[in-house]
Amino acid sequence: MCPISLFLLKIAEADNNMNDYTPFDRLLLTIGKIPGALMIVPLFLGVVVNTLAPEALMIGSFTTALFKNGLAVLIGLFFLAVGSQISFKAALPSVEKGVVLLLAKFGIAVVFGLSVAFFAKDGVFLGMIPLAIIAAMSNSNGSLYVALTSQFGNRTDKGAISVLSINDGPFLTLVALGVAGLAAFPLMALFSAIFPMIFGFILGNISSIARNFLKAGEKLIIPFAAFAIGASINLQVLVGEGSVGILLGLATAIFSGGAAIASLYLWHVIRRHPKPTRNLVSAASEASVAGNAIATPAVVAALDPSYLAVRDAATAQIAASVVVTAFVLPFLVAWFANWQRRRGVSPEAEEAFYESGRTHVVLEKAEATL
Repeated sequence: MCPISLFLLKIAEADNNMNDYTPFDRLLLTIGKIPGALMIVPLFLGVVVNTLAPEALMIGSFTTALFKNGLAVLIGLFFLAVGSQISFKAALPSVEKGVVLLLAKFGIAVVFGLSVAFFAKDGVFLGMIPLAIIAAMSNSNGSLYVALTSQFGNRTDKGAISVLSINDGPFLTLVALGVAGLAAFPLMALFSAIFPMIFGFILGNISSIARNFLKAGEKLIIPFAAFAIGASINLQVLVGEGSVGILLGLATAIFSGGAAIASLYLWHVIRRHPKPTRNLVSAASEASVAGNAIATPAVVAALDPSYLAVRDAATAQIAASVVVTAFVLPFLVAWFANWQRRRGVSPEAEEAFYESGRTHVVLEKAEATL
């Protein structure tokens, strides 16, 4: 049974009238059997509504604020809740994971993108433009990452977002293209992105009351944030030039995800972590393309006019890749999480190891979660 099914079942068991399910209760339990349902279903609903009836989300007031424009607030609250659940002992592994994943994702983006630029005919590979490749592969969807690691990972996986926030926006793309000297490093923008998690981290470690109070936010906010993510995606971007972005999205999931998984596994080996603790869910969850990467070609073209000729095509390709990874990745991560669990590896065992530092505790935790 997948995590969402267990989550819904616990809610049902808390009700004294378990036999009095309404049809909607049964529908929820059925939907809960879908891998990653807590993320996938609201995301899909958001995409459908935004594609077929976008005006329905623009009626104003609290409706638009929550379902269309509320993503930043929801993710900020989510970061606060996630940060409150990270202990001081788990902070270092979170940072290390973040650094490993950031370098792996950026590295494969540079290698793939520059290889196409220098070695492919006309600097294009199967229609994919180097600018689109680097921008898409180096910029991950932080909201999707947090949602997936919340359902399938542990606190150290979620905490890694504090480092992974560095790849938000066009900065790494500018570095890879050799024009970083034209832009200042957005330190304040980076700090503002991770401050809610830092604040939550402080609150959770100085007060057990605050930690327990904020714990519910980890699950509660996910479906609302997922719908808001979907409400920013329109399936029409898959038509025309953007169709090449389907291939770019799949390439990102395969190559970016593969590089992240290999790098994180190597980190586990170097750190001599016990085999049951070599959890790689965070690496698989990082193989996405962020929605804000869509704006990268325009930023790059503004700094270097030579990119104006490919700006629109690159934008369409990135937009399509965002849609593809948003749909594909939840299923991929759900499958991967089950695959590693069948091999005796679990996020729970990894977290127990960091908290206790004792191998026998890890083995007991691993056996309990299999």
